[in-house]
Amino acid sequence: MSKLKDISWIAADWGTSNLRVWALDQNGSIVNTINQGKGMSALLPSEFEPYFMGLIEKWLPEKTETECPVVICGMAGAKTGWKEASYMEAPCSPINPDKTTWVQTIDQRISVRILPGIMQASPSDVMRGEETQIAGYLSKKPNFDGVICLPGTHTKWVHISAGEIISFRTFMTGEIFQLLSEYSILKNSVKSDKIDTDSFLQAFEDTYSNPALFSSKLFGIRATDLLENIPTKLLKAKLSGYLIGSELAGSKSYWLGRDIVMIGNDKLCVLYEKALKKLGLNISLENTQDITLNGLKQAYFNR
Repeated sequence: MSKLKDISWIAADWGTSNLRVWALDQNGSIVNTINQGKGMSALLPSEFEPYFMGLIEKWLPEKTETECPVVICGMAGAKTGWKEASYMEAPCSPINPDKTTWVQTIDQRISVRILPGIMQASPSDVMRGEETQIAGYLSKKPNFDGVICLPGTHTKWVHISAGEIISFRTFMTGEIFQLLSEYSILKNSVKSDKIDTDSFLQAFEDTYSNPALFSSKLFGIRATDLLENIPTKLLKAKLSGYLIGSELAGSKSYWLGRDIVMIGNDKLCVLYEKALKKLGLNISLENTQDITLNGLKQAYFNR
């Protein structure tokens, strides 16, 4: 028995910059949570187990009685993670319990397995963690046929049919935004906590309709800042609009004529939603945390 007697198993979403952990009972109901832990990038492979044990120690018995199952998705399975978990190749189901990677732990109170990511041979692409979110969504909507968009540092557009990931494409939109706003000549022009909707949509339309001018439009942000007295929130909105406009132009073959579901951070999803609505499209929004946990439950209960 665990120190918290209702805990039957533990689920974790181990991303590059953050870790979320759930203690769950035999029915999958949440008993306790940890929402702010170190991500994969802050740990060496040898540090994963002691760090994780430091977080969940309070949930475990002092002595080995029975192993507590732990199911992990995300970057813990990367080459520089806890233990590398091999990729499944698309087309495939988002989760296959037979393909999980078992981790040999020093502490015998836990039994850890890491879910595999998914790769695509042509064009070359990979995902880790997003497949679990997709599985979580499909557990609610098993007959969904369309596209799931997962905005983030590396935004994914994923074609789903018959319960499988058919193909996908990744766009570095979020990372490019961070690099440009923190390290480029634009960094002093886009310092703002707010984004103006009208400026965002205008910039979005500019690059969506003419993506070949994307790079020129970016420098235009700097020139506008030097020559005109425009608030930084308008210029930050332009940067977001240009980037998302370029992405939606490049991903058009994925979303055109298909149902679209968006899973991700609320603030970021709202921008994508506004852009897609400008194109006359309707989308469904899903909360990342709930969907991820649903996917981890699918992996645990179908093992």
